[in-house]
Amino acid sequence: MPPPDLLHTLHGRDLGFLKMVAGLWGSELDAPNVRTALPMLTRAMLNPELANEIVGVLPVAAQDALTALAEHGGLIPWAQFTRTYGEVRSMGAARRDRERPDLNPRTPAEMLWYYGLIGQAFLDTPPEPQQYAYLPGDLFSLLEIPEHRPANVLGRPASPGETAHLILVTDRVLDHACTLLAALRLGLPLDQIQSTRWDIPLPNLKALLFAAGLLDANDLPLPEPVRHFLEAPRPQALAQLAGAWLHSPTYNELRLLPGLSFEGDWANDALQARTRILEHLSQLPQYSWWSLAAFTAAIRERDPDFQRPAGDYDSWFIRRAGTDQFLRGFATWDEVDGEVVRSLIRGPLHWLGFLDLAAPDPNVPGAAFRPSTWAAELWMEHAPGGLAAEEGQVSVHSNGQLDVPRLVQRAVRYQLARFTAWLGEDDAAYPFRITPESLERARQQGLRVTQLIGLLKKHTSGPLPPALIQALERWEQHGTEAALEKVQLLRVTRPEILAALRKVRASRFLGEEISPTVVVLRPGGADAILQALAELGYLGESRLGTDV
Repeated sequence: MPPPDLLHTLHGRDLGFLKMVAGLWGSELDAPNVRTALPMLTRAMLNPELANEIVGVLPVAAQDALTALAEHGGLIPWAQFTRTYGEVRSMGAARRDRERPDLNPRTPAEMLWYYGLIGQAFLDTPPEPQQYAYLPGDLFSLLEIPEHRPANVLGRPASPGETAHLILVTDRVLDHACTLLAALRLGLPLDQIQSTRWDIPLPNLKALLFAAGLLDANDLPLPEPVRHFLEAPRPQALAQLAGAWLHSPTYNELRLLPGLSFEGDWANDALQARTRILEHLSQLPQYSWWSLAAFTAAIRERDPDFQRPAGDYDSWFIRRAGTDQFLRGFATWDEVDGEVVRSLIRGPLHWLGFLDLAAPDPNVPGAAFRPSTWAAELWMEHAPGGLAAEEGQVSVHSNGQLDVPRLVQRAVRYQLARFTAWLGEDDAAYPFRITPESLERARQQGLRVTQLIGLLKKHTSGPLPPALIQALERWEQHGTEAALEKVQLLRVTRPEILAALRKVRASRFLGEEISPTVVVLRPGGADAILQALAELGYLGESRLGTDV
């Protein structure tokens, strides 16, 4: 006797159950009642492409149950099936809606039940009628039941919901590296770098540059290694960073986790931990989206001690930042060790071009990953193809502003950044402005204006504004020839009042004389001058407002 079809399998289920099934299949079931909802749901589930995608993302145990059903023609006696694959709890609608077994199934059988992939029916089959677990016949005919997955493959393929929003790899880490190197060379405080839109946090990037041999122990750029890195074509530069990270004992994923405080003199072997996770990743199917949550859970089950010597979960003193709570014992695995797994995949493996990410929507972290088109070359530490060339040209404005496209040679932007004030950045360009202060800073670092003019002439899209060239050359000879200053003025009605003030102790606050009745006040002198005027018999008033 063939198994019942899908329509008969779902017949008699309430609207809440049907909506749970639809949710697991990633379908909207906007129906007012069962009569309307049932044919809508069955049509969606009998889409061959969707049905096989759903089966493909099930955990191994659930897929094993489907394989067993398929090997028995879609039918297994219910008692035999549940002995092997677990019970399906019996519960009313109220308890079901409260406990949500569709989202928290306890057994493979219960998972398949709420996916609508199995039914239960009393069938009249030889030698006697009995209860069966079955695959709906019309659905069974569409499915490509997977073979048992090898034991060393951890996790499962990603579900459609986990891959709704793609986050593909980019090479922006090279641009951010150039910016950070320039800031460190200038001695700029890191909080002045507008990095809030970067996907790589500044501490991680600095650790990566140190691992690549571009910074010394004091976080200062090493001139020759930096020059070679910035002058290298983008593919070679990316491969250099990727290879350095792969083999680095100093880049410490654990110590770079945000929100944690590390105390004591214990040490962890970051390279060994990274190598263990990369070995697990190397076993996964190529070109498939994989669930990050399932992969992390499988690490917890199969290799939880990947970074812990002898499974020691008590001797590392790790505290939640801002609290007195230490994260000790295996119960905190997900907050510490699990977060290392997630941060490694969402972090260096993505920033450096190995893995694409995907998420349910743009506002949540990556929930799935797959090898990028660059991955094969990067694993071999070869330069990947497909990266844009640095062929951009600088735009120079007569007011001293420079618009530097992202794809200007990084070595050029690094040098221009040393001569200029930084005005931020966007996805396409870096605006700078030439100011007397920035030129003076460059001069103190041994740079000359003639070098700036030469850079601009070589890498500008059009002729340089003559007035700007003249201004730069005059500054080289004479320094700043005009300045705007915010000053406080003392204005009196008669010259003799100023003459009297110059004879008292408060005269030290009198600065440059503008006219016989107007003088510049030195900072902090307003109150002392008003007091001195009162003692001389003159009443004065302050018109400085709240800026005094």
